[in-house]
Amino acid sequence: MNDTPQQQPVDSGTVRYLRLLVTVLTVTMVVGFIIIVVLFVIRFSDAFGSDAADTFALPVGITLPEGTSATAFTQGKLWYAIVTDDDRILIFDRQSGALRQSIDLQ
Repeated sequence: MNDTPQQQPVDSGTVRYLRLLVTVLTVTMVVGFIIIVVLFVIRFSDAFGSDAADTFALPVGITLPEGTSATAFTQGKLWYAIVTDDDRILIFDRQSGALRQSIDLQ
């Protein structure tokens, strides 16, 4: 009695079909990846265009009250804020640099 399985002959048409499917899948994945990269580049170049450089420019100098030091900084279009080590938030006007508001944290 012979228990070895018989090998089926490989159909060359099936092999060609599978090779074509793998090639199409590879091309699709490469093209999709390139499209995603291009979309990221276009999207981020619009977000960080010339207007963004003016909007997010850091102030040249900030004068804090005597005896305080900054622990955090954030900004908006018309203002910027400094969180100080004595638990205050100082909000300054972007154009003039004048202190607009002081918020004591509890």
